[in-house]
Amino acid sequence: MSSTGSISASPDGLLMALVQYRVPIVESPEDVQKNVDEICRRVASTKAGYPDLDLIVFPEYSTSGLNTAIWSYDEFLIAVDSPEVDQFRKACKDNDVWGVFSIMEPHHEEGKPPFNTAIIIDNNGELALHYRKLQPWTPIEPWSPGDLGMPVCDGPKGSKLAVNICHDGMFPELAREAAYKGANVYIRISGYSTQVQDQWIMTNKTNAFQNLMFTASVNLAGYDNVFYYFGEGNVCNYDGNLIAEGHRNPDEIVTAEIFPALADKARINWGLENNIFNLGNRGYVAVPGGATENYLTWIDDLAKGQYKLPWADEVRIKDGWKYYPDGPQLGPLPEKFKK
Repeated sequence: MSSTGSISASPDGLLMALVQYRVPIVESPEDVQKNVDEICRRVASTKAGYPDLDLIVFPEYSTSGLNTAIWSYDEFLIAVDSPEVDQFRKACKDNDVWGVFSIMEPHHEEGKPPFNTAIIIDNNGELALHYRKLQPWTPIEPWSPGDLGMPVCDGPKGSKLAVNICHDGMFPELAREAAYKGANVYIRISGYSTQVQDQWIMTNKTNAFQNLMFTASVNLAGYDNVFYYFGEGNVCNYDGNLIAEGHRNPDEIVTAEIFPALADKARINWGLENNIFNLGNRGYVAVPGGATENYLTWIDDLAKGQYKLPWADEVRIKDGWKYYPDGPQLGPLPEKFKK
């Protein structure tokens, strides 16, 4: 299966483009700026090719790359109020399109590791959503866990948008949080290598079906001299079926037209498999209104800050392991890495 939709869109159809950005080789801060410039160019060229395009999505690490030796130093970080983000804002405004972009964001508390951040910018160039990755891909990633929760914003064509980053999508709890707050389109931007390709597709489908929402997901593609990144952007219907699916091609653009109102209607009108409703309204045939009390031990424990698995003490890897034996690398870029 490949892309769906057309270069034009229906009045109530959300036309999106998922860009399987070629994994960037980043060795200097100048390389980050080159990616910012190229992403802005892609916004303009893709909109020119698809005049009715509503939303364009770029993967995790498309701006900063994945050079783990240097990626957390100051020179590779981008603040939300930075000139680089201003470029993204201008690109969206100039091309009348919404955009989803990836940045590594400095922590607001000095001396703490950065955040892995996604931003949604509307077609007026305004920041519509600011999200920080809640579940870094440990032990490979050194990022601070996000502290902004799972925000949801109003998007184009009746959509309510939430975004998650890569490993976040492996947690059904986060998809449920987005849906519980009203999201009907759950966007996933990723920089996964091939170890989890099958699970990538599986979780995109289940996140859609279990929450009666569309999922729109895109991964980096290509080889960065260490890992191969599988691309395979895909869009899932609210029943979990694939609508569009890309291949492994770097720079491939996966397009789809979806109708957010259909997900809203399913949430209101479905009896069977309205699982997001049934979770908190159990057995409503037998119990008028359904049973509403919490019956899940782990939710109680998590809320109390006492989440602990029976085998937690036996878990072997729960620190920087072989990637960061001395902790995350912070501060200015050391001289040995400067060209």
